[in-house]
Amino acid sequence: MVLDLDACIDSLFQRQLLAESVIREICEKTKELLMSESNVVHVSAPVTVVGDIHGQFYDLLEIFKIGGYCPDTNYLFLGDYVDRGLYSVETMSILTCLKLRYPDRVQLVRGNHESRAVTQTYGFYTECMKKYGSAQVWHYFTDLFDYLTLSVVIDNMIFCVHGGLSPSIHTIDQIKVMDRFKEIPHEGPMADLVWSDPDPGREEFAVSPRGAGYTFGSLVVEKFLHENGMDHILRAHQLCMEGFQVLFDDQLSTVWSAPNYCYRCGNLASILEVGIHGERHFNVFEAAPENERPSPSEAQRSLFGSNGNGTGGSGVGGLFAGNGMNGGSMAYAASAGLDSGQDAIHYFL
Repeated sequence: MVLDLDACIDSLFQRQLLAESVIREICEKTKELLMSESNVVHVSAPVTVVGDIHGQFYDLLEIFKIGGYCPDTNYLFLGDYVDRGLYSVETMSILTCLKLRYPDRVQLVRGNHESRAVTQTYGFYTECMKKYGSAQVWHYFTDLFDYLTLSVVIDNMIFCVHGGLSPSIHTIDQIKVMDRFKEIPHEGPMADLVWSDPDPGREEFAVSPRGAGYTFGSLVVEKFLHENGMDHILRAHQLCMEGFQVLFDDQLSTVWSAPNYCYRCGNLASILEVGIHGERHFNVFEAAPENERPSPSEAQRSLFGSNGNGTGGSGVGGLFAGNGMNGGSMAYAASAGLDSGQDAIHYFL
């Protein structure tokens, strides 16, 4: 039977799950498509850039209402499509279908949550098991993750990545020759691209409190932009209570697209519209009106991992060692005051 992508997209917009066999076929075809893409995909404005979604499917639908539907709007998604929220399957399903249906109008960048190790802890694996009765759909999507591009450049002027910069990467050409078709390593330049964060209080690189990647400051950003002849870095990866943040004299922006993150943070979200002359406009929005509020137990699982008791054991390959995420997420949350002020979540996504 011929795959009807339009019918699949229509079903997903009607909140209907796709059959396991259909997801398998979609993932296989999308891998074939992504295999031909560079580690640095070049696109032209206008384009609408979307930050972390984290399985908040109803808010993704709201994004399409605000920003426009494909193919009328070009979209660049910066990763972290899954985990935390309750609808990661639906989120990945519709984004994969849209990429396959409109390959030149939809770009999907890999985030740190597009990983087998992380998704086994923070909800996606459990969701697949619950909705399909086996881990097959999780395997289809996590195999697909290995093919996602690492970065996008808009009009040769804006460098777009999920996390940030790396002390091992000085030029765009170095990213182009990396082997991306694998699980995200625990360290090294590929890990840095999806895990690192800017630090407005620093100038150079420093060890990240996440336990993976680095923090980087103003001089690092300035040097990278100069070396590559660009004028801006655009990334996601960190919760912004106002939906976005601009740093380093307008040389770097963070866009966050999951409103009321984990159904409890109370934050705004945004999408970034990049115009044909390089102008940037953040379109800020709140949680979708029809967004279903989960039960307390579901919300707890979405925030603290699939077992509701933190990561359990030794965490994800040691990525969070020494940062309160190893078998102690509940205690960490209490000590960090996550019920009221959410600033501590910024570094623990």
